[in-house]
Amino acid sequence: MHIARPPVIYSLFATLTSLPGVGPKMEQILAKKTGRHVIDLLRHLPVSVIDRTARPSVDEAEDGQTATFEILVLKADLPPPRARRPARITAKTSSGQIELIFFHAHTDYLKTTLPVGERRLISGRVEWFQGRLQMPHPDFIQPLEKADNIPEFEPVYPLTAGLKARTLTNAIQAGLQTVPELEDWIDPELLSAQRWPSFKSALLQVHAPTSLNDLSPTAPARARLAFDELLANQLALQLIRQKTKSALPGRVITGTGRITEQLLPLLPFTPTSAQQRVIKEITADQGTPDRMLRLLQGDVGSGKTFVALMAILTALEAGAQAALLAPTEILARQHYQGLSKLLKPLGLTPVLLSGNTKHRARQDILQGLADGSCQIAIGTHALLTDEVLFADLALAVVDEQHRFGVRQRLVLGQKGKNCDVLVMTATPIPRTLAMTAYGDLTVSRLDEKPAGRQDIETALISQDRLADVTARLAAAISNGQRAYWICPLVEETDKLDAAAAEDRHRALTAVLPDAKPVLAHGRMKAEQREEAMSAFKDGTSKLLVATTVIEVGVDVPEASIIIIEHAERFGLAQLHQLRGRVGRGDKQSSCILMYQPPLSDTARSRLKIMRQTNDGFVIAEEDLRLRGPGEVLGQRQSGLPEFCLADLAAHSNLLGLAHQQAEKILLSSRGLDHPEMKKYVLLLSLFERDNAVQFLNSG
Repeated sequence: MHIARPPVIYSLFATLTSLPGVGPKMEQILAKKTGRHVIDLLRHLPVSVIDRTARPSVDEAEDGQTATFEILVLKADLPPPRARRPARITAKTSSGQIELIFFHAHTDYLKTTLPVGERRLISGRVEWFQGRLQMPHPDFIQPLEKADNIPEFEPVYPLTAGLKARTLTNAIQAGLQTVPELEDWIDPELLSAQRWPSFKSALLQVHAPTSLNDLSPTAPARARLAFDELLANQLALQLIRQKTKSALPGRVITGTGRITEQLLPLLPFTPTSAQQRVIKEITADQGTPDRMLRLLQGDVGSGKTFVALMAILTALEAGAQAALLAPTEILARQHYQGLSKLLKPLGLTPVLLSGNTKHRARQDILQGLADGSCQIAIGTHALLTDEVLFADLALAVVDEQHRFGVRQRLVLGQKGKNCDVLVMTATPIPRTLAMTAYGDLTVSRLDEKPAGRQDIETALISQDRLADVTARLAAAISNGQRAYWICPLVEETDKLDAAAAEDRHRALTAVLPDAKPVLAHGRMKAEQREEAMSAFKDGTSKLLVATTVIEVGVDVPEASIIIIEHAERFGLAQLHQLRGRVGRGDKQSSCILMYQPPLSDTARSRLKIMRQTNDGFVIAEEDLRLRGPGEVLGQRQSGLPEFCLADLAAHSNLLGLAHQQAEKILLSSRGLDHPEMKKYVLLLSLFERDNAVQFLNSG
């Protein structure tokens, strides 16, 4: 599918040097801040507005106020060359005198601009100094006949080094002159119901604010442009999904029930209704000729691995192979151990492949995958290497998707003919982010906890009470409990006043010798870390001191306490994942969030929400509100679109509308090359040219 750029919008894709006053050097400066094309410049929106309508008398002028005056120049005190004192222009208004102050000004410029005896209109910020009203460096100085050159309301834009406000404003105003009238791509009913302006009118309005209300994300012009951007995103993602399915058709994988029916009676738990619902969704996907590309979201402890196992067994019942990719060896090994235990009574043995797999074992695994004798492969990035070949890979499961790069979710799937792909995450993703970052995938959610799971009691305790926490921990461990102690750093540094895992381990070993504390962090050799983890799992050690290396994948049901030092330094999603290391058994579990006062407002909000709820989806939505989309998922890893006009936290309702309209467009269309689709080609060209359009044009 090829999407050509329609001629009617060529002017919007002209380089910035096409605008008056923008030369090659200024283009380079502007490009760093806005982008290289006119449309990029026009998406650089004001962040504030200056009101120049105030024309107070001299006596009424307030310190720091922006004001406009008509003046008569009385005298000019201009310093000689290289003098340090400023130039002072004394002027008269209808209500009193005002001084204009210029530092390092050229005298010739001042003589020409403010000649004695002439009247001028000036506008700028005033201040009182020793009882005199002054205006340092007026923003505008104009002859009376050019009063229209001083705007009543002046937009304020983000700037960068070497870029002056006047230069940017003039460039944007010139760019606005090139905007053509376009056929609208928004449904007329929606446009009318929302009372939105046309695309051109919206662009003109967002660059001409008259109050702070016009800067709100919900202002009609801004909301309309945000919707345009979201609609383009949703349309592009659905086109990608269509193209992926047509270019990579699936295969029908139908299970016989031979293995799954043997497994169910052996389970030590009863599947939740959410698990049963999602298993049906996945099984239905596997049974269609379309390729499955599905995202499985589940909160900590919701049972995603069991759902994936059922999909894996369906592939095996069809005579094919399945693979599970994990981001770390710890998580891969845990999946291997957990699944091996469940599958052993069924006579099935998975294989584990990682970077640490010995050469001989590796060769045997590679041979088994290639000839089909190994039916289930579990591993790390090692599964993605070219030497790994499968006889008939029908299902690829990618765990903790957010830890992988943008396209890696499809790489493993390419190792099998028409292979289905199921990606999983234990980091709940806000609905708006799921629709924009994973919009090319169908989404399933496990939103129910297994029976018997208790909420984890969460307490906030100041770092000053470290001794009290240690004493309480000693009592709990003496009663047979196990605990995690999490630190944000590996070693002490001079830059951050935070506990280091190594120092904390030494201190706790001294005061809690009976707990036999072990240490785990990312800088340790894998063998040392595994040895520490094993000691904690088998109960040899009652206390694991660690960094966030244990954030995902560590499953010790006997652990019922987690202490997180300097919790204010962690993000909400990370705190939630860490807290999820406990509460996995039948004991009441607790989480202690230790913080260093004073707390910022954001940190206080984060810790408050952690204390109020154990619901990961609620926490994820709050995380989006506090930090924004880029921080929540990790901009580079997630592939999250970088929106210029849309604010996912403020425009979540518009995203839903955009998703609905995109579906409606594609259901009613006969392809983007059809004449009726011209307006949507315009939309994609304007908002998705570097992302989806490039992808659509490839291949």
